[in-house]
Amino acid sequence: MKKLFVILFLALVIPAPARASSPFTWAKETIQVVNMEFDLSRHPREKEVRLWLPYPVSNQWQDISAVRVKTDADESAVYGEKRYHNTILYARWDRGAKSRHLSLSFKARRIAAQRLDFPKKEGAWNRNNFAQWLAPTSLGPITGQVAELASKITGSKKTVLAKAKAIYDWTCENMYRDPKTKGCGKGDVCALLAVPGGKCTDIHSVFVALCRAAGVPAREIFGVRLGKKARTDITGWQHCWAEFYLPGYGWVPVDPADVRKLMLKQKLSLDDPATEELCRYFWGRWDAFRIKLSRGRDLILNPPQSGMPLNTFGYPYAEAGGRPLDFYDPASFTYRINSGLPPAEQAINNHS
Repeated sequence: MKKLFVILFLALVIPAPARASSPFTWAKETIQVVNMEFDLSRHPREKEVRLWLPYPVSNQWQDISAVRVKTDADESAVYGEKRYHNTILYARWDRGAKSRHLSLSFKARRIAAQRLDFPKKEGAWNRNNFAQWLAPTSLGPITGQVAELASKITGSKKTVLAKAKAIYDWTCENMYRDPKTKGCGKGDVCALLAVPGGKCTDIHSVFVALCRAAGVPAREIFGVRLGKKARTDITGWQHCWAEFYLPGYGWVPVDPADVRKLMLKQKLSLDDPATEELCRYFWGRWDAFRIKLSRGRDLILNPPQSGMPLNTFGYPYAEAGGRPLDFYDPASFTYRINSGLPPAEQAINNHS
């Protein structure tokens, strides 16, 4: 009895080990200057060269200012794209051009997105108004095995919010990041259901296709991550994220791809408390270190490109003599993107 008393006493007076602090911190905003430099001079002079860039604009989460464009192109202008309402910077160099340079710079203030004050009751909505965000794409069907899986995931759930949350949870639990994937991935949904590994476009293409198959409007957003240092080369930092529409409320941000990326980076298992934190954070939120550039799939640009419709428009696109250049290979394209913190505003950033 005395021994048991001692054990009980020690259990009462010796505190349990404190739970490890979170490995993540989330900045509320960042202010940076982004510079994009393009040099297409290496391509044969007898070829006409054309360049299309996704052009950033302000929205509720980002403020774009101090935009500067410098080019020796024979023609350049900013155009609107009607289907998805993207903005495009276009430049063209005539045959015989000795130099083909273009630079685009802008100042961006980006705040972390958060939409979690969901209404208790979903509002009425007209599906016809969201037909574009309920439709299949060339690599994102919403029938067959996609519809069957969406039905299995959502089960008897009736509300848009409950269906979207079930699909989000399934995506976080079943998709995984494959660092060997080229670029951001193609987002071929049927191939990904067989082998569910890829990068951000892959993971969000699955999320969006499953949502649409379940009757939840959803879409991918394409952009570029921002660095957290005084100057960062972000040439290969393109990123894709997603959002779904909640009737009577609006578009809700999600990013299951970043859940899986940070799980891989931190070597986290699904049942790790830090993973639970990531899943909570990226449901209804985006961090501040990203700039939206475009949205939509199977795009016809403005002016129209000679090549096939673009699967995505998160990367710059160019053609030499009517033939597409490989935007996954910035060394031969040739382009470079960097971001930097304005010295007077570095203190605003809370580095993670």
